[in-house]
Amino acid sequence: MPAADPPVRRPTSAGETTAENPWPVRLLAAKMDAYIARMPWTWVEGQVVQVNDRPGASVVFVTLRDADTDMSLPVTITRRVLGRLRETLPDGLAHGTRVVVHAKPEFFAKRGSLSLAADDVRPVGVGELLARLEHLKRVLRSEGLFDASRKQELPFLPRTVGLVCGRASAAERDVVENARLRWPAVRFEVREVAVQGPHAVTEVVAALAELDADPDVDVVVIARGGGSVEDLLPFSNEALVRAVAGTRTPVVSAIGHEVDSPLLDLVADVRASTPTDAARLVVPDVAEELAGVRQLRARARRAVTGRLEQEEHALAALRSRPVLAAPHVLLDARRDEVDALRERARRGLGHRLDRARVDVDHLRASVRALSPRSTLLRGYAVVQRPDGSLVRTPQDAPEGTRLRIRLPDGEVAATAGEAG
Repeated sequence: MPAADPPVRRPTSAGETTAENPWPVRLLAAKMDAYIARMPWTWVEGQVVQVNDRPGASVVFVTLRDADTDMSLPVTITRRVLGRLRETLPDGLAHGTRVVVHAKPEFFAKRGSLSLAADDVRPVGVGELLARLEHLKRVLRSEGLFDASRKQELPFLPRTVGLVCGRASAAERDVVENARLRWPAVRFEVREVAVQGPHAVTEVVAALAELDADPDVDVVVIARGGGSVEDLLPFSNEALVRAVAGTRTPVVSAIGHEVDSPLLDLVADVRASTPTDAARLVVPDVAEELAGVRQLRARARRAVTGRLEQEEHALAALRSRPVLAAPHVLLDARRDEVDALRERARRGLGHRLDRARVDVDHLRASVRALSPRSTLLRGYAVVQRPDGSLVRTPQDAPEGTRLRIRLPDGEVAATAGEAG
């Protein structure tokens, strides 16, 4: 007989598999089943989004969704467990109910599906929800998300108002109609989303991000009518609160009525008590603005008129003064003073000139009287030697000395002789 082929040795771990030596599906499913079977029982919280209760079936299939993100897991609950649940929830599990389940993961190898098998289901009570919200509020406040310093002011007249609201909701009508009554030209970018239930947070966050990215949207209003604590839970969700805190566009919270206070009110830039109040906050009243413009124009007119009258009175007072009523009077007085000073100057100068003339005449007469020529005219002569020296004594001119004799009308040459 021919020898049998040796059995194929399968890899013992996933890391040892190759394209030539892979695991068959049954082996991978068996290993996954064994691994998941070792997982412990755990408590899981979520919202019920689907209930499949088939008549006659021993279990009820429920889809449990995360409260913050779009993730869900199937859960199987026996009718015995559901029977105990009816003591606290007479109507049983309903869509949107928040519950805590004690479950263990189960893997169905034939279908390759994973689900949770629950042996206990407990509804999350209002008191417990409020306690959790209070804890979350303290955490967010400690991070500064509610600080007034980070809040933005609303624009006076937004180009476009973004509105996040329920589909065909009264909140939408309240905001849009009242805003247009105040400012008919206001434009809206409306995003209709789920404002209650398991999908509310995801849809509101997505709509907010879309409007925040629109450069024409200057303010975003998140509006919803009133409701129970459970109905308003999405607007206290941590993911939504942090998304609002991170927007660049101012956000107005208009959730519920005056008494309602979700965490969105604390993180939003402005809180409106109602959707109608939000319409009043985001756009001005055209009638009030026109009245204000008329009032300002009247005030400006009165101010300008009063200033003109004040200046007219000041000009009239100035014109009534003598200096402006007859300005030539001052000029005439100054002209007379100038003429008098000129005359005084002329007389003074004439007197000075006359005195100077007399002085000159006196000096001239004195000069003439002291002039050598005057002496010569009286019969005297000046005798000089050739070198110009004067002959004052006979000894100054020995015999034979040539002499110059100066007379009033000329000179005479002579020679000294012997003295007689």
